[in-house]
Amino acid sequence: MSAEPRVSIHPDSSVLMAAIAARLITKLVDVQDRFGEATVVLTGGTVGIGTLKAVADSPAAPAVDWAKVNFWWGDERFVGSQDPDRNAFQAQEALLKHIDVDPARVHVPGSTDDFGSPEQAAEDYARRLSEAAAAEHAADASDDRPEEPGRLPRFDVVLLGVGPDAHVASLFPEQAGIREKQLTVVGVRNSPKPPPERISLTLPAINTAAEVWMVVAGEDKAGAVGLALAGANPVQVPASGPAGRSRTLWLIDENAASRVPEQLVRKAPAGS
Repeated sequence: MSAEPRVSIHPDSSVLMAAIAARLITKLVDVQDRFGEATVVLTGGTVGIGTLKAVADSPAAPAVDWAKVNFWWGDERFVGSQDPDRNAFQAQEALLKHIDVDPARVHVPGSTDDFGSPEQAAEDYARRLSEAAAAEHAADASDDRPEEPGRLPRFDVVLLGVGPDAHVASLFPEQAGIREKQLTVVGVRNSPKPPPERISLTLPAINTAAEVWMVVAGEDKAGAVGLALAGANPVQVPASGPAGRSRTLWLIDENAASRVPEQLVRKAPAGS
């Protein structure tokens, strides 16, 4: 059962990104204390990449054992592997090259260097997710271990940005991806936002996460945020669909918060 969303509003985007970074570092440390490793699903965009840079710049960053963090992406642009538009390329520049990661734990989605279509890249990414889930299952010695591995590893935190059109990951309003119920990863064509070809986790995959953090800044996102938190249909407003199993957080700045239902608003403490 997913948790009701909580909204935390910060004064501006720079404070927001620093606060998300601090929260993420704390979360990863806590998860590693419990499981020995942690898994985060990254997002792109101004806030997503800015948050990763804030993590790299934080004096608390060494508290995380980065060699035992698994990195996945919620979506990726289907372009060349070194294209600056790639979320993974930007994450590498902002954070990954500055910390002691285990390359085997950095699961970069396929590119046009490797595959002829976004569907092929999506199938490969789904396969790798399934293999990670099987390995995790084999290593699990707990009493509540499921009889069979699932199709996805444990996602401790999924970070998601929101577009002005209310898209999340590369799940766009009214398109096939947001309607997908069975697959964990889809190929996307004719994206209304360039580049036109992408791959994306589906909503059912996103919603296996323990925690989903919606990270949003800017007045141009306020309408999408308001509709999502008002409970709009995810087919029309994809941002209304993500929900963590234990926690769903909307971490937003004041500009993005102008249409948030009053009963959901919680101002972040000063300095957080």
